[in-house]
Amino acid sequence: MIELDLFHQDGKKSGFNIIKGDSTKGHGGFGAGLINLDNMTPVIIDVAAGTAEVDMGALHARSDIERRIRFSTHKEDLQGGGKKYWLVWINTEVTKEGPRYAGAAAAEMIIHREIKRGYKVLADHVNKMDKALKGNVILEPMDVPSKKVLRDFLRQVAPEQWERANPELKAQLAVE
Repeated sequence: MIELDLFHQDGKKSGFNIIKGDSTKGHGGFGAGLINLDNMTPVIIDVAAGTAEVDMGALHARSDIERRIRFSTHKEDLQGGGKKYWLVWINTEVTKEGPRYAGAAAAEMIIHREIKRGYKVLADHVNKMDKALKGNVILEPMDVPSKKVLRDFLRQVAPEQWERANPELKAQLAVE
């Protein structure tokens, strides 16, 4: 069996890595370009309840609502039932004015708890997280009530960040 030390691979290409913090401490050597999720927050919106909450487990597809659920990429596997959620990736950045909401992207999930089945497209969730990391705002698929819940949640959690937020985020959440 070959043991692999992630940061000492003797010239071999590294795979996809997610880390916390800056492993390179600015030297730009091995580990440069790894994804840093320190400023990424997954917000889960319960569409039926009209609530929003942060669940950091969603960073690794292990949020409370995802536990003990077998996922499919086909909605018909839910047998016509289920509860809809939006997983919204929120990225913040620090500017000279202070921290602000920079990027946001929403991915759909439907959970049918009774049959322990769920619908989500993992590739879509990962792509949306990547878009939010890059400062893009992709909230068009969300319904208007869910956008209101997200807007109110972001305003309440950090009003000063909302004031400095990406103008595109404010525009997409300016619904009544």
